[in-house]
Amino acid sequence: MAQIIDDPREAARVLAGLFGSHDRAVFFGGAGVSTASGIPDFRSVDGLYHQQFRYPPEVMLSHSFYESHPSDFFDFYRRKMVALDAKPNRAHRKLAELEASGALTSVVTQNIDGLHQAAGSKRVWELHGSVHRNVCRGCGAVYDAAWVCSREHERGVPVCPACGGPIKPDVVLYEEALDQDVLEGAVTDIARADLLVIGGTSLVVYPAAGLTSYFRGDALVIVNRDPTPQDRDADVLISCDIAEAFDF
Repeated sequence: MAQIIDDPREAARVLAGLFGSHDRAVFFGGAGVSTASGIPDFRSVDGLYHQQFRYPPEVMLSHSFYESHPSDFFDFYRRKMVALDAKPNRAHRKLAELEASGALTSVVTQNIDGLHQAAGSKRVWELHGSVHRNVCRGCGAVYDAAWVCSREHERGVPVCPACGGPIKPDVVLYEEALDQDVLEGAVTDIARADLLVIGGTSLVVYPAAGLTSYFRGDALVIVNRDPTPQDRDADVLISCDIAEAFDF
């Protein structure tokens, strides 16, 4: 029977104890980690999938839509997927502190916002890529998010100034496979972990959600406001705000 916690102070106390008593902890996170930073998630009541657009978000974030409607793709991508003003919240900062102290091996994230690195985390497996890398499909030159969103490129499809080639964000779109090196690194760390803390994710997006099946350690913790399909496997279920749960 899982320990169920909904009080933030109790959640912080339990998490602090678990990180302090394990040697190879890994954090696996999703969109809910960044909501306290002002970045909306996808599936909550106010999430991206409940907003009205000309096309469904899952269509606009597909590889085929990028190829067939590049102007519409980049319009949506700049407005809804890039948040240059977002700052790390308490959860990001605490995870970076835990890594720096040796209490956390790595972060495995489904997010593309780069906030874990901005907070100071070093070993971050970005399963779905990052908005902070935008790659020319012609010559391979890499441009940051500020360049893609600059006034010069704020409309239409950005092209590489070096060769004129098309630019593609280094994010995993629908219909695309995860990067194999990132996937293998994440699986290795999860398989070696003695503590896995899952936070801010509905655990319904595959193949990312399937990575948790590689965990064979002592304690599995899920920190999420809503139930997930993997709650039955957890040792601890925390249903409060994740930024408050990591305030220790």
